[in-house]
Amino acid sequence: MGNHGTYDVIIIGAGSVGTPTALYLAEAGLRPLVIDARASVGQGASKAAIGGIRATHSDVAKIRTCLKSIEVFSGWEERYGESIEWTRGGYSFVAYRGREERILKDLITVQQSYGLDISWLDRDDLLEVVPDLNRDGLIGGTWSPGDGSASPLLATWQFYRQSLELGAEYRFKELVTEIRRENGRISGVVTDRGSYSTPVVINAAGAGAGGIAEMVGLEVPITPDSHEAGVTEPVAPFLKPMIVDIRPVEGSANYYFYQHRTGQLIFCLTPDPPLVGTDRRETSWFMPHIARRMVDLMPRLKNLKVRRSWRGLYPMTPDASPIVGRDREVEGYIHAVGMCGQGFMLGPGLAHVLARIVTDELTGDDLEVLEKFSPYREFAGMEQLK
Repeated sequence: MGNHGTYDVIIIGAGSVGTPTALYLAEAGLRPLVIDARASVGQGASKAAIGGIRATHSDVAKIRTCLKSIEVFSGWEERYGESIEWTRGGYSFVAYRGREERILKDLITVQQSYGLDISWLDRDDLLEVVPDLNRDGLIGGTWSPGDGSASPLLATWQFYRQSLELGAEYRFKELVTEIRRENGRISGVVTDRGSYSTPVVINAAGAGAGGIAEMVGLEVPITPDSHEAGVTEPVAPFLKPMIVDIRPVEGSANYYFYQHRTGQLIFCLTPDPPLVGTDRRETSWFMPHIARRMVDLMPRLKNLKVRRSWRGLYPMTPDASPIVGRDREVEGYIHAVGMCGQGFMLGPGLAHVLARIVTDELTGDDLEVLEKFSPYREFAGMEQLK
């Protein structure tokens, strides 16, 4: 196995962060190589994502990053002439109890201070937006019309195609076995099929990021856990926004669902306690649990047929925020890990920042984002709208 070439940057992971990063590095005139052990793009966490894209976070770094992502997703078809099934359907976090009402109203103040288009709708106004909600006990909810959804597989495929046209290269079915260093600096990557020279490595390996970091003697606080999702048969359009219910009950901290532009309802929940580990097998528990919750919230769903369910991995950090930035100990090594199940919505926005890290063109906003996502921050607290 000899050297198979020299690249400006090698990205490990061809998913929702790695593929747009390759695109924007290629746009900047660099020659990136993306290496992935799987057979094609988006076959890790991206394949399991349900497609929601929102800027309505409570953390300024996520807000700014996702606003950029929404700009990319919403303008994709006009710019490239290819559909990624983008739909600006909005998001609505509903409240049936005083606890959730207080949480959501307090967060709106923060979100509006960062320029987000989000408002509180009382019961009757919210029913104008989502008429099929259960009216018993409904207090109201938030409404952020600028949020939306897209197809994770179509979007990742389009990032891949466009990056190829600009000169990015990909190596699939290759397992990274070593990251080489010389005098404390990145010098190359070795796989089970060959070796490649580069001064910069970006770790975008999702749930496998910890093992990649260990190759250069680093530890990153990432613990994968699994979340289950499902999809129904397609029906005529009746629901525009993603609906999020943050009421915790035994077994789940929250759940959320929306109607994709293809007519199918796609749904997911956050297990409580977390299902730590890398087991991606479906469970017999998920469907009865989430079906009860969804039908209680929206009774008209009771006769919908579910086509399938699946589980994906969330690479979790202690504070549920990504770890992004240059490493101080290993020159040329860049973290882009710990997306905590939000890699699809964060991906394009982070990719722009990652490209500017490599080209040394960081803006003031980038520096603020990177401070929040720093590998060296204190991992305390957690975003409230995780």
